Amino acid sequence: MNTLEKTIARPPAAPAKAKAKAPAQLKAAPAKVKAQRAEPAAKAAKPEKMSRKDYEKELAKLQVELCYLQDWVRETGARVIVVCEGRDTAGKGGLIKRMTERVSPRTFRVVALSAPTEREKSMLYLQRYIQHFPAGGEVVIFDRSWYNRAGVERVMGFCSDEQVRSFLKITPPVELAIVRSGVILLKYWLEVSEEEQTRRLQDRIDDGRKVWKLSPMDLKSYSRWYEYSRARDDMLKATDTEVAPWHVARTDDKRRGRLNIISHLLSQVPYKPLAHRDITLPKRQHPRGYTEPDLPLRYIPTPF
Repeated sequence: MNTLEKTIARPPAAPAKAKAKAPAQLKAAPAKVKAQRAEPAAKAAKPEKMSRKDYEKELAKLQVELCYLQDWVRETGARVIVVCEGRDTAGKGGLIKRMTERVSPRTFRVVALSAPTEREKSMLYLQRYIQHFPAGGEVVIFDRSWYNRAGVERVMGFCSDEQVRSFLKITPPVELAIVRSGVILLKYWLEVSEEEQTRRLQDRIDDGRKVWKLSPMDLKSYSRWYEYSRARDDMLKATDTEVAPWHVARTDDKRRGRLNIISHLLSQVPYKPLAHRDITLPKRQHPRGYTEPDLPLRYIPTPF
């Protein structure tokens, strides 16, 4: 069992009676603090599967709140970055789809970068990500982020051990600078079990609608589960700080995982719904003699 799995499986420690001294901003959160805020033991009874009706009802409520958040971001000029990381099939894409399907793509931008070009490889590593950071009035969601260096690049041998060590060392102060500039930075790690990952990958193989999601990289990463576990553990240990903490979510149950993450995200942003506007549709203009012209329009076939 790897480090994070032990932490997650361990019951939360009893809260200390004496007030603990706050850790320094750039220090990784102490193990004791992590244990106290870890979720209950994995062997605890799981809630029964949420029905689609209940899921969609709760999702609709949260999406309304996301629209309120969007209005607040536009009105105040706030800048928000949401980092979504996790193993392959952990549910990042499905989560992001539900977060953005009812808001404007001009306010909620999704950044999912492909492999770097030769020119991008010659850049400062963080440069290709920083250029996508939000301006005032924007929320940027990274579907994988600069943490590629601590994960896939490390495990697949796309970078050296020295580059990984350097990345883990400089990332906390860089993120401190980002937060001090006024950006709200939220980092989520989606955790999926070995069994559920296997089931989802097999589903991609069998379902023609999902086979496009299955890349040669997915198959390689599947065979390196414990290398990814070690990489994840090192990443969380080095970059889970007080100013930019990692929020871990179990996503074996996709529906509950999405609701839990969106709910948590909303709790981390100090938005307020704007005052309600009374909206009345204006009258349509008078046709003033307009009639539909008899044009040879090319209507599409109607097989349905």
